[in-house]
Amino acid sequence: MTAIAVSCGDPSGIGPEIAIASWLKRKELGLSPFFLLADPELIETRAKLVGQHCPIAISTPAKAAAIFEEALPIVPLENLQTDHPGTPLAENAAGTIEAIERAVALCLSGEARAVVTCPIAKKPLYDAGFKFPGHTEFLAHLTAVHLGREVTPVMMLAGPLLRAIPVTIHIGISQVPIVLTTQMIVTISRITAEALKSQFGIAKPRLAIAGLNPHAGENGSMGTEDETIVRPAVDILLSEGIDARGPLPADTMFHAAARATYDVAICMYHDQALIPAKTLGFDDSVNVTLGLPFIRTSPDHGTAFDIAGSGIAKPDSLIAALRLADQLASNRKETLAV
Repeated sequence: MTAIAVSCGDPSGIGPEIAIASWLKRKELGLSPFFLLADPELIETRAKLVGQHCPIAISTPAKAAAIFEEALPIVPLENLQTDHPGTPLAENAAGTIEAIERAVALCLSGEARAVVTCPIAKKPLYDAGFKFPGHTEFLAHLTAVHLGREVTPVMMLAGPLLRAIPVTIHIGISQVPIVLTTQMIVTISRITAEALKSQFGIAKPRLAIAGLNPHAGENGSMGTEDETIVRPAVDILLSEGIDARGPLPADTMFHAAARATYDVAICMYHDQALIPAKTLGFDDSVNVTLGLPFIRTSPDHGTAFDIAGSGIAKPDSLIAALRLADQLASNRKETLAV
C-alpha cells in the first residue's frame, strides 16, 4: 500500500507539531499510513519541545506504510531547516519548497497515494524568490511542467456542512469584476462537476452559482455583472447537462435549508466562499485542489505562528485533510477501474 505524502509547510508554524499529533492519534482514529517530507532533526526537536513522545524512522516512500504503526516515517529533505517556532525564516524556504515539489513528484510517479500540505507563509518564501501567490498556483505549475501543458487548479473548501469554491482566488476585491469572465465560471464549474463525480462519488452534482453583487445585482440595479457574466455561464452549464442554478444572492445561500439543495457553492471571490466555509467548519474543513491528476488536500487554517511550539495546536483539520485525501484517492482509483 502506498502512503500519503505530507509536507509540513512553514516549519516555524504549527505544521510539524500537528503532523506529530496526527501520528500519535493514528491507532485511535484508524488513520491510513502517511510519511513526512521533513528535516528529521527538526521534527525530533519539535516533539521534545511540545512534550510529545514520538519515535521517528528515516524511511523511503515505499517503506513508509510498513513502518507507520511503530514510528513516524520521515523521508529526509536535502535542505536542512532550523526549528524556530513563531519566527518564519527565509533560510527555511528552500526546504519548504523542496517538500512540496517532492510530494507532487512522488504522487505523479505513483509512489505516494496523495499529497497533504500543511500551511505555508508567503513572506519568507517571497524573500527567497518564490514567485507564486500560494500553494494552489505552485501545484498547478509543477503539474504543468510534468504534463507539458497548462492545467486549471480549482480551490475547494470541503467541510461536513458545506463545499465552497471561489472562482477568483488571491486577488484584491477591486480586481474581481475586472478579472471575472463567463468562461472562467464555466471552466471551473465543469472541473468541479467532474471531480464531484469521480472523487466524491456524487452521480449528479448540483451546483449553486453565487451572484457577484448584493442580491445578485437586483436585475442590474446593483451592478450588471450578474446579468452579463454570471447568468450566461449558468445557461452554458445547463445546456451541457450540468445541474446549475444562479446567479443566487449570496446572503441567502448558506443557511441550512439552502445548503440542502446543492452539493457545492460556486462563489465569485475568495471571501465569499471562505467566510461561510470556515464559519461552518473551522476545525474540520479541508482545502482540496481539484483539476490536478493527483489528490491534494490541506488544513484550512494558517501557520498559527502565535501558538507554534506551545503544544496547544489542534490537529483536527490536518486529520480531516488526511482522511479526505485517503477517501478521495480510493474513490478516484475505483472510478478509474470502472
